[in-house]
Amino acid sequence: MADHGIARTTRTRTPAQKQQDLERIQKYRDLESHLRQLVSSSDYSRRKTFDLTTTLLKLNPEYYTVWNVRRRTLTSGLFSRRSDGCSCSRACSSSSRSDTTTTCSDESSCSYSTRTPHSQACRRIGRSGIIADQGSDDTAVAQEPTEREDGEAQKKDLDIITSELSFTFGLLLKSPKCYWIWSYRLWTLDQSILLLPVEKAKKIWQDELGLASKMLSMDRRNFHAWGYRRHVVSQLESRELGGDSLVESEFAYTDRMIRADLSNFSAWHSRSTLIPRLLDERGAGEDERRAFLDAELTQIREALNVGPDDQSLWYYHQFLVDNLVNPVRRPTIVPTLTVDQRVDYLLKEITEIKDLLEDYEDVKLIHEALLEYTLGLCQLEKRKPLEHERQDLISWVKKLKELDPMRMGRWVDLERDYGLTELLPGGGGGLL
Repeated sequence: MADHGIARTTRTRTPAQKQQDLERIQKYRDLESHLRQLVSSSDYSRRKTFDLTTTLLKLNPEYYTVWNVRRRTLTSGLFSRRSDGCSCSRACSSSSRSDTTTTCSDESSCSYSTRTPHSQACRRIGRSGIIADQGSDDTAVAQEPTEREDGEAQKKDLDIITSELSFTFGLLLKSPKCYWIWSYRLWTLDQSILLLPVEKAKKIWQDELGLASKMLSMDRRNFHAWGYRRHVVSQLESRELGGDSLVESEFAYTDRMIRADLSNFSAWHSRSTLIPRLLDERGAGEDERRAFLDAELTQIREALNVGPDDQSLWYYHQFLVDNLVNPVRRPTIVPTLTVDQRVDYLLKEITEIKDLLEDYEDVKLIHEALLEYTLGLCQLEKRKPLEHERQDLISWVKKLKELDPMRMGRWVDLERDYGLTELLPGGGGGLL
């Protein structure tokens, strides 16, 4: 059998190799057992638990429970604040308002996943919270952090966050599609917002945007990377990071990616999501919006002339046409267009596609577009297809049956629903 073009082969192992495999498995199980013992005893010391998670994750980054233990280790003493899940943390949060605090007094009040060592007092919450020192009676006494202590705490947090990002980057090079690594990396980035000054946290997220760009330069169509990039951009624009809008730069980025690869569906999709914000933030009036729509239609038509069988191009063209036919269903590019103006736009697109059909008669996507847009025109004008339109619809459906027999049921349903074998019922239907 073959998998992605690579023939599978049976690997023959010698007795010595089998013994080595068994030893590696036993070592892994011993490490896992040791970690479970440490967690069950609430031992989150760096020397043991944290370093043990590092060893295990290098062996198996798919083990999400170990990632959770690593998080707990960081929030239980290595970072300058405690986990919000522990009752001790909640006590510290309330103490910042009342200037008093207590430690966890009941072991059962913390769950397995949030329990932290009692010997460590809550030290700091957020960027400017309290520092709690452990008194001789084992009761934490809240004190305001000095500037030096706060600076040292921030430096320590920055070093840990930087180290964790470096650690996950090394794992991603080996396992770039491991969801647990990406999830933990995003969690680490979120800690920078909680623990660091705005300017330092923002610098970390800006570096992450650069990493996303590098990922997409290696694999331009990686939709996981595109989704990750959109999340990073949204954080950089957030109030927590004092961010400004990046819509102009991101729209320009889609331009560059599309010029490099017309078939980049994710770039076209990101472009479509940016357009409403782009025009609003530009304060574009009707003339600017119409000029923008004209430019987008021209760009996608030129792309279709190059790749008429490229589905990603037709999806974006459909997005633009849907703005004309169904202005209520989505944010429109030019909301002030009259029905007659929308009809003129749609007629022009249908004419252009018919010209395209003369050179590419056997491209299924062209026939689908003509079928859909002609029915959309009828919907827009609230009428039944004219006789010449009806004949065109019948011929396009007939051709689709030949070009795409796997979807024969769909084409038969269209014939029935729109009466393309006899008379077309009133109502006009909508976009398919």
